[in-house]
Amino acid sequence: MVSVYNILAYRRRYGKYYLKWKGVFANNKNLSQSQLLDLQRQKLSEFLEYTLENASFYVSKDLAISSDLEAFPIVTKEQLRQNIEDVYTIPKSEGIVSKTGGTTGKSLEVIFTKEDMQERFAMLDNFRSQFGYKLGKKTAWFSGKNLLTSRDLRKSRFWKTDYWYKVRYYSTFHIKDEYMADYVTDLIKFKPEFMVGFPSSIVEIARYGLKHGIDFPEGVVKAIFPTAETVTKSVKEDIELFFKTAVYDQYASSEGAPFIFECRNRKLHMELQSGVFEVLDEHDQPAKSGRLIVTSFTTKGTPLIRYDIGDWIELSDDTCNCGNHNPLVKQIFGRIDDYVYSPENGKINLGNVSNTLKDTKGIIKFQAIQNDINTIHVKVIVDQAIYSKKTEKIFIKNWRDRIGENMQFSIEYVDEIPVEKSGKFRIVKNNIKHLIS
Repeated sequence: MVSVYNILAYRRRYGKYYLKWKGVFANNKNLSQSQLLDLQRQKLSEFLEYTLENASFYVSKDLAISSDLEAFPIVTKEQLRQNIEDVYTIPKSEGIVSKTGGTTGKSLEVIFTKEDMQERFAMLDNFRSQFGYKLGKKTAWFSGKNLLTSRDLRKSRFWKTDYWYKVRYYSTFHIKDEYMADYVTDLIKFKPEFMVGFPSSIVEIARYGLKHGIDFPEGVVKAIFPTAETVTKSVKEDIELFFKTAVYDQYASSEGAPFIFECRNRKLHMELQSGVFEVLDEHDQPAKSGRLIVTSFTTKGTPLIRYDIGDWIELSDDTCNCGNHNPLVKQIFGRIDDYVYSPENGKINLGNVSNTLKDTKGIIKFQAIQNDINTIHVKVIVDQAIYSKKTEKIFIKNWRDRIGENMQFSIEYVDEIPVEKSGKFRIVKNNIKHLIS
């Protein structure tokens, strides 16, 4: 069933547009920064013109068709959510729907055109192909899919395999010490050439292996590509030490943010062909370090223009001799150590917590608070016009899929959830980390 599902999914991702864009990015790999900037300006002008002709949300702003990006308003995730029907340029039946959770706790449903989706995969595969990856090579994948049955758990089998494309999907809902030996043993047996997915899950396996002196075979894994979470220095070091390979980072988002890719020299490059990156301070002025505002060229179905994605980055003045002339990012800021803990299933990382919003409607924001090892309390802000008992049941089930059936779980509906002193919102407040080894 996993193989059949993927065959159908990959038909949407790897069609004629994918081949077209794969060729474009291959031809553009040696462009100078000046040429890349010219290409970015051209793509921006075309994207803004398309948006103003098709998205009523932006038409209502009475904006002139031009390449003057600063004339457009900065849009937050909540503003996008509230006006999403006016942002869409195509009906859902004509595009590909992406349901996002997001680490800010706000649900969002975006539509990609088929060409934009295939262009994104072409760009992503162009990055990974530098390290030998291509579809069909043996890959271990750690994502937020809940694929396991009770029979799998009884057999200590924490994975499902797509035999057609040689992808093994490992559960990220069962990352705890008593299961780690099964994960490590199977990874050694499976011998993946590549690993992809949540770094917070992969590092738990690596740290278990290092702690117990397990020798992972050298030369098996060619590269590891983390997704969905920011990778800290210590996390990268532990993963690389155990799996005896390099971790190459990437940045994007389920909404369709433009890409940032790490090269062989271990430097992060903004991919100017994918969009525009603005780094602004608290006064909305350009800064070297600040919040990231993105405009993404591959979001024609749900245009993202000056979208405040909720992340922070720091720009770099360094140069790189890897052959990629895109400008550099010094650091992407984020939180990888925010998680809730289940005595039954172990650590539930931020990516999996945010995905409890999948298939829900009307949840504006939530925050998970854990003050006790056996209890999780969730504060929720809802849109009363959309939210329903059905959504509540889905939300609770999503949580139960992750934390198990034994923990106490409660929901409190509130009108406001305060931000931290730093001004940042935390989707998870774990106050028991000192109790977890």
